Amino acid sequence: MSPVIGADRRQLTLELDPGLTQRFRCARDAVAQGVYRRGLKVTAADLDLAPGNLSVALGDEGIRHLSLDTFERYLQVTGDMTPLYYLIERYLGDQGAARAEALDQVLRVAEQLRDLPALIAAAGLDKKGRRK
Repeated sequence: MSPVIGADRRQLTLELDPGLTQRFRCARDAVAQGVYRRGLKVTAADLDLAPGNLSVALGDEGIRHLSLDTFERYLQVTGDMTPLYYLIERYLGDQGAARAEALDQVLRVAEQLRDLPALIAAAGLDKKGRRK
């Protein structure tokens, strides 16, 4: 993940605890766990919401939805980044793992290519692949 800030490029590296996508069905569930662990009334007051409205927004009924603004306020107010890390693992985790695996494969091939002339000579072949 490379956020661009002005003309300056910076690389952001995150160390994630694997398994968030197994622990939670969705980001809303990760928020709900944090809310109920912290306390529904306390968190609702910090978010300027009625506890009942917050509870319904975190439920599966689909009557009220947890807005993106509320999600951002939750992150700011509580400092609980678990829901954000869940989203990163779910949507970027595989890309990072695939990229790392591809890089490992490239390095292995490059290492084999470096040793290729010695392997050709050891096999008794000339540079064109013919037996000497």
